[in-house]
Amino acid sequence: MRNVYLDHTATTPLDPRVYEAMKPYFLNKFGNASSIHRFGREARVALDESREKIAKLLGARAGEVIFVGGGTEADNFALKGVAREMKRSGKDHIITSKVEHHAVLESCEFLEETGFRVTYVDVDGSGMVDPQSVEAAITPGTGLISIMHANNEVGTINPIGGLASLAKERNIGFHSDAVQSFGKLSLDVEALGADLLSLSAHKIYGPKGIGALYIRNGTKIERFMHGGGQERGRRAGTENVPLAVGFAKAAELMERDRTSESRRLGELKQSFRTMLAERFPFVLFNGHRTESLPHILNISFDSEKLEVDGEALLFNLDLAGIAVTSGSACTSGSMKPSHVLLAMGRDRQTAQATVRFSFGKATTEEDLVYTAEKLEEIIKRIRRPPARS
Repeated sequence: MRNVYLDHTATTPLDPRVYEAMKPYFLNKFGNASSIHRFGREARVALDESREKIAKLLGARAGEVIFVGGGTEADNFALKGVAREMKRSGKDHIITSKVEHHAVLESCEFLEETGFRVTYVDVDGSGMVDPQSVEAAITPGTGLISIMHANNEVGTINPIGGLASLAKERNIGFHSDAVQSFGKLSLDVEALGADLLSLSAHKIYGPKGIGALYIRNGTKIERFMHGGGQERGRRAGTENVPLAVGFAKAAELMERDRTSESRRLGELKQSFRTMLAERFPFVLFNGHRTESLPHILNISFDSEKLEVDGEALLFNLDLAGIAVTSGSACTSGSMKPSHVLLAMGRDRQTAQATVRFSFGKATTEEDLVYTAEKLEEIIKRIRRPPARS
């Protein structure tokens, strides 16, 4: 049986070159970067060099990059840290979209419980945020807008430059979750105009457990972790030097090959889309056709044409050696339809019959041919006629 991993949006395998870069800092160069002796200074140099490498890839200053525990912490830090400063200036309103990662949505829900007002703007049928909707939601009390750069489920890329300009014109902070787009798209912070960007290492063949938050100089934000003066007083806790080194190495490798790899993945995506369209006239492709990440293809089976048990579909694909996800959360043993697809206008039954394929460095045309063939076999076996009303 062939093993095919098509869940690179969830996580990526660690690049062996990243592992080799980290090894010395787990074993011999183990010092605490806050210590003033030789061991500490050695670790500090590695930490600072790693920060500078990531900052350079963003077109940022090294002091604007803060290492955190991952993308989820970066999102929490951005929203809650800015919200604390907003309250001091008398502002209490945040704007986000209905298709954000749960790290943003749940942070917003938490802030609502503490007295903040949040507007969740709609998206169009491709999952894209309309700048006019954001502009219409702005009030005198708006202090932060948070819109993801590219959606992690359907791959749609938002017009972040225009949204950030809109925020800047009104002296409103702008945050973007760039966890999925980092390493796949250009993330020059001056071109994007964002005040805060969330990043993660394990989506780009780096280690799990580390991410970064870009904070533009001058952005008012309260520190998220307390207990020490690390990360320029913004994130307490002993710095994780090995993971920072790994993050920087992974980012360098991704940027080096970004253009050619994006082209290759885009070609694979188009080829796979054609395979599926030929086999399944009733399949729906989710996300924007052109403004989309090259490595994500999200499909749903139209509930008006046939019934497909989404859980059975994923289970059978796994039995065939194909690792994918539905884009839905699994809670208490039951599949929940994706909040992203519901916001895009898909009905609940169609949203549950969804598969998100996400490609990576090791993905080949042969992998996708095998996947299309197995998917066809499975659908023939588990499909049912649509229920009559």
